Amino acid sequence: MRAVSFSDYGDPSVLTVVESEVPEPGPGQVRVAVRAAGVNPFDVKARSGLIAQGRPLPAPRVPGLEAAGVVDAVGEGVTGTAVGDAVAGWTAGGGGYAEYAVLSTFAAKPEALTWQDAAALPVAGEAAVRALRVLDPRRGETLLVNGASGSVGGIAVQLMVEVGITVIGTAGGANLDRVRALGALATPYGEGLAQRVRALAPRGVDAVLDAAGHGALPDAIALRGGTDRVVTLADPAAFDLGVPFLSKPEDQTAQTLETLLGAVAEGRITPPASRAMGLEEAAQAHREWERKSSGKIVLVP
Repeated sequence: MRAVSFSDYGDPSVLTVVESEVPEPGPGQVRVAVRAAGVNPFDVKARSGLIAQGRPLPAPRVPGLEAAGVVDAVGEGVTGTAVGDAVAGWTAGGGGYAEYAVLSTFAAKPEALTWQDAAALPVAGEAAVRALRVLDPRRGETLLVNGASGSVGGIAVQLMVEVGITVIGTAGGANLDRVRALGALATPYGEGLAQRVRALAPRGVDAVLDAAGHGALPDAIALRGGTDRVVTLADPAAFDLGVPFLSKPEDQTAQTLETLLGAVAEGRITPPASRAMGLEEAAQAHREWERKSSGKIVLVP
């Protein structure tokens, strides 16, 4: 099969399309003929060597934490899913940038969803669900989402608006209308954020989700009067400020994925805005992510 691989850490140019062995599914896993695979920050950090922290790359690696495709083979113990089914899910530690990939956790793709939308959902959706579970916003409360126009922030906004929570969302000036369309009160991030949020929520905010970084944690702490019910998925300054940095996926379950896919299929939430590129454009996709280009990218074999 064709797959995108890297044998050394480095800039996006280390990503090359190679001929690779088709992987075999293990117990509880399925192999899919990939129709679309999401590009995520973890892939970029893994390729650059940032996550390795100086450890050598043990073997060539195929990135890709999420994919959608048609089941091609099932592992031992798999029930309720058969060859030919359309599914989406998380890969077994990577491998999505390829013509075939193994999914460790998966759910049926509703017919109403495109392959591209289904592949863009698992990683961002899980991160949003995880952060909201920790913050536990309640009906009648006000939640501040920093980075509300992004993949994770946009899902979090919609999940909260749907259950009656007031959401204030920050974004760059060009994306404020998108945040409003998702149902949030929108304000630009940057200097003076705390004052702008106070003007929108005179009674204060009950919880803060930082999905973008941009140095917003000091303002978040000021708005909350401390670090209680403030979390980040993006800002390493959290370790110095005493804010939880939610880096470990803990909600990668079939039930989580079924709920998210169903919500999109029913039109209750919209998936992350995405655009498709070919496998041979993986290096370019990483360059665009590093330049903070807007929108999520999925690779299509």
